[in-house]
Amino acid sequence: MDATEFRKRGKEMVDYIADYLETIEKRRVYPDVEPGYLRPHIPDSAPEEPERFEDILKDVEKIIMPGVTHWHSPYFFAYYPTANSFPALLADMLSGGIGCIGFTWASSPACTELETVMLDWLGKMINLPPSFLAEKDGEGGGVIQGTASEATLVALLAARTKAIQRAQSENGTLTQGDVIGRLVAYTSDQAHSSVEKDGLIAGVKTKQLPTDDAFAVRGSALRKAVDQDKAAGLIPFFFCATLGTTTCCSFDKLSELGPICNEENIWMHVDAAYAGSSFICPEFRHLLNGVEFADSFNFNPHKWLLVNFDCSTMWVKKRTDLTCAFKIDPVYLKHAHQESGLITDYRHWQIPLGRRFRSLKMWFVFRMYGVKGLQEYIRKHVKLAHEFKDLVLQDDRFEICADVILGLVCFRLKGTNELNEALLKNINASRKIHLVPCNLRGKFVLRFAVCARTVESAHVQFAWKHITKLAGELLKAQKQQD
Repeated sequence: MDATEFRKRGKEMVDYIADYLETIEKRRVYPDVEPGYLRPHIPDSAPEEPERFEDILKDVEKIIMPGVTHWHSPYFFAYYPTANSFPALLADMLSGGIGCIGFTWASSPACTELETVMLDWLGKMINLPPSFLAEKDGEGGGVIQGTASEATLVALLAARTKAIQRAQSENGTLTQGDVIGRLVAYTSDQAHSSVEKDGLIAGVKTKQLPTDDAFAVRGSALRKAVDQDKAAGLIPFFFCATLGTTTCCSFDKLSELGPICNEENIWMHVDAAYAGSSFICPEFRHLLNGVEFADSFNFNPHKWLLVNFDCSTMWVKKRTDLTCAFKIDPVYLKHAHQESGLITDYRHWQIPLGRRFRSLKMWFVFRMYGVKGLQEYIRKHVKLAHEFKDLVLQDDRFEICADVILGLVCFRLKGTNELNEALLKNINASRKIHLVPCNLRGKFVLRFAVCARTVESAHVQFAWKHITKLAGELLKAQKQQD
């Protein structure tokens, strides 16, 4: 494919994507395939001779699309949103076209410098304390990681390095292994499973702290755990607080937890993967109160801020906490400006070496929507979630299982877990809408997350009508069995 054909095929692909997104609600949101469906439709080995673009595009529709879960369908209410917008798609095309691997400033100065500025822009949009920003010779700054899971791991590993150095400075006879064996990290019993996985990767103990009636970790729970573990000879060193838990979008009490972490030299990392985008709206900014106590903070614009995956933004108060933990400096990566103090080499802020020009997506989206446009988008989703909550409350067969704060509603039929499992199975088997469950205090709960950029009140109303229809059929069948 030469440049002439690329121009032609590129325009065709843009048309295909635009048509796909414009007509997506006509597609069945959840695929009707069985595991292994795809292999019989594809040859056992790659073709020896080139094939035509037209044939490949036909096979996309014939082979790929039947197995796609359409995350951007207005009937997709599962998990959490995954961001999608035309400005971000265009920026992703440009990023792929430029094709730089921006691991150092010298490897692509614009890639590095735009990321630094975009993280400052976004930090200001959510009113993050100035100590987290890089501008004006600040000690902090931001970086784009791949996912929130990755950001938590980076923070955990940096915290582990600091804890080892601190312990060895206090007792020079301790080996690194001695210290690691005594380290303990904490998180919520509602935290994402990736936190536990990160602990396994880091080789440290992790403990889940109990939550209150609102599914939030309070300072008293952390204090109790820290005191018990210190008495047992352990070294508390890391706490991952969650703002907007995966299960029910609950919020840990940073204002209670932060002072304890600061007092005990515990690194506090704040994971706001989904909820963080809402902080651009002044009415939701209070949910971030207490972040001033944190050492690092992360959320995913690729969830709810119209910046396509992957774009997980992470800030630290002291960037040297990361660079000291991850700095390896072979001669082939050195450059003349690295010691100038004026630039950032992001390879020292992350696990992989290579990185894409992801800040272009932020730059395009922020400029083409503006802060006000993004705020309107967030508010619309929150309004639709509350519309669904009101529908649930009007039907005495159902109950709301957690506070509805942003764009998630946790609900269930009043009755057994088995009844709700059957309801969810029937909902997803119909493939008209898509939901996933969670477990709250032993209860099987259905999650209704407002996800798609194109979702409207009509889609919410359709979903509720569909859910109640299936619920009625299920309750009727159960009554006949009884």
